[in-house]
Amino acid sequence: MKQLVFAIIGSFIFATADAQIKTPAPSTAQTVKQEFGISTIELSYARPNVKGRKIFGDIVPFDAVWRTGANSATVLTFGDDVIIGGTAIPAGKYGLLSIPGKKEWTLIISKQTNVTSPAAYDQTQDVVRVPVAVKKNAKTETFTIQFANIANSTLDLQILWDKSIVTLPITTEIDSKIMASIEKNLKSDKPQYFQAAMYYMDAGKDLNEALGLFNKAVEQNPKAFWIQYNWANCLAKLGKNEEARAAAEKSKELAIEAKNNDYVRLNEKLLKQLGKK
Repeated sequence: MKQLVFAIIGSFIFATADAQIKTPAPSTAQTVKQEFGISTIELSYARPNVKGRKIFGDIVPFDAVWRTGANSATVLTFGDDVIIGGTAIPAGKYGLLSIPGKKEWTLIISKQTNVTSPAAYDQTQDVVRVPVAVKKNAKTETFTIQFANIANSTLDLQILWDKSIVTLPITTEIDSKIMASIEKNLKSDKPQYFQAAMYYMDAGKDLNEALGLFNKAVEQNPKAFWIQYNWANCLAKLGKNEEARAAAEKSKELAIEAKNNDYVRLNEKLLKQLGKK
């Protein structure tokens, strides 16, 4: 009898669960993880739609604190230290708040990560406030926060909705950290000469130092066509065209053997730029 009762109760529970109505969220949640510098930035927020409404100055009042999204607080997590508005911000989790205006917004990075209404906001918890101009933009139906113009140590956080866009520049200091890691690595029993050489070349450092590292990288891995190609690029930047042509020809030969057409084309383009002997 007890088994029958439990069976009936179990069936009722499953039937109730199956009967629940599930619909799409009016404002969908999104989490974005962006590689930046030598770490990442993670963003979590909810995305309302315009739906034919007047947004700024109505749904989102002017000159009042806004959670910069819908439903829950908007949160940024910096995996490494960053600089925003001239203020150094340690790695960690922060709230992104804003005060929209007609011509200018104030963007706020706050220690508070749970502000969902103006009443919960505590200005003493601000880390930095940055005034940013509002610009006109093509209509964006769904509220969007995105990372754009991403470089090694800079990117823009952009907020788009309706016909407005605001941009918050974010920077990070990576050079001293990378140089320290290069120095340590080159003293190890497995020096990464190629990676070090590429950083020297890409970061605009001493090309002669880069060349010395490329020379060692080629000795370390003479069959690596991608190393030969970048070695040729470094030689070309130093005006050593004859040596650059020889390196590019060798890289092309190795790329053909490896059936890597991308590097065959890259070397052909470089050889064309270098001209005939």
